[in-house]
Amino acid sequence: MTNTTGNDIAHALGLLLRRGTRARIYAHLTDGLGEAVDELTYPVLSGLARTGPCSAADLGREVGLDRTTVTRRADRLERAGLLRREPDPADGRATLLALTDDGRSTVAATRDRLATAIAASLASWPQTDAQDFARLLRRFVEQGPFADQSPSVEQGPSAADHD
Repeated sequence: MTNTTGNDIAHALGLLLRRGTRARIYAHLTDGLGEAVDELTYPVLSGLARTGPCSAADLGREVGLDRTTVTRRADRLERAGLLRREPDPADGRATLLALTDDGRSTVAATRDRLATAIAASLASWPQTDAQDFARLLRRFVEQGPFADQSPSVEQGPSAADHD
């Protein structure tokens, strides 16, 4: 027997997580924020805002990019003054990537844009529906099959397979 609700959610997540959808969202969020900030470099900025200072390899794992791609994108962001490289206090041979004040401001601007776009898309919903959606989505993220504390999901099609 097919789990219709599970399939419906998996399909919706697949559409949301498609590479093209993410690129379109990132392009909208970064429009006009400077030459260095675009749909390619945004994941690096956003990832650093979530993790705090970290190595290019660790950031790559966080955002789904390889270390060399993160390094190339970080170079652009560093030239623009949005991130800096600093010594790793735990390993003097290693370097950490960290946001500058301008980098944090840029991330804040993109997050404000995203929140505004989401609010606009929900404007026609009854307020209680929008609040319920936010509450239930947060619960799904925190307690669902992809939550950090969850046991691993069995192999099989996933939302990311819809790329």
